[in-house]
Amino acid sequence: MAQPILFEPVESPFLVPFDDSFKIKKAPTESSDDPGKPLNVEALEESIDRLAKLQGKLYADDRYSVLLIFQAMDAAGKDGTIRAVMTGLNPQGCQVFSFKAPNAEELDHDFLWRIQRSLPERGRIGVFNRSHYEEALVVRVHPNYLAGQRLPRRPDNLEELWEERFESINAAEKHWARNGCVVLKFFLNVSQKEQHKRFLDRTTDADDHWKFNAGDLAESKHWDEYMDAYQAALRATSKPWAPWYAIPADSKSFMRRTVAEIIADTLGQLPLAFPIPNDKDRAALEAARTELQAELRK
Repeated sequence: MAQPILFEPVESPFLVPFDDSFKIKKAPTESSDDPGKPLNVEALEESIDRLAKLQGKLYADDRYSVLLIFQAMDAAGKDGTIRAVMTGLNPQGCQVFSFKAPNAEELDHDFLWRIQRSLPERGRIGVFNRSHYEEALVVRVHPNYLAGQRLPRRPDNLEELWEERFESINAAEKHWARNGCVVLKFFLNVSQKEQHKRFLDRTTDADDHWKFNAGDLAESKHWDEYMDAYQAALRATSKPWAPWYAIPADSKSFMRRTVAEIIADTLGQLPLAFPIPNDKDRAALEAARTELQAELRK
């Protein structure tokens, strides 16, 4: 069966392989190739300029959509990365959704329902700050959350449930890709040491007190369980049509630069073009040009 390939996954040391070999303990949280903040900021600006031009074509072409999925441990820098990468783009062509615990209406549907209705329209870039993957990450670490989901069936062996959810996710993402949605997924891979440093910064800087949540520190105590959950999810769902990239996140500037470059390089592969006017449109353009030139000569 032909695969719904809209693009070739960008070659990167951080691309999660498609052969179930990903080991999260070997995935770096910092890069030996990091050139430092000044060069990272410069490269980020260049990628944003490229993205701005590509976004205009994406919107005008109106055939493809782009979905950027960000998953990470707390304080890894999801919000800052989304803000940095999307800066300079036309906000009318972007949609950002932050998925928290499902509400009562969402719990009355399958776990992909709220995701499906938030997908970007053709011509737009959609961003998910957390996503459907929470159902195989935080719920896997805290299976007691399943009690509130009123599932019609729950396997005695929960490993079966996670495998079923991965199967559903893969099928959904393949369907989106078949219909012109470019799916890129980023795991911002921060170390626990760096996470705790950022937590400490939030407790000592008055301007950042609002960012600190004691629950985040409590979740960090489940670090190993979360790493196991992330490894399983990335192994099962990194596909050529919806690849995962495990981006080192201990350096925010390197992380943002790398994410922006991958997005720009991917969109650059799409056969985007501005619409070509037909004979009727060209005649209307010529008539308008003549009228405007005559008016301005008065």
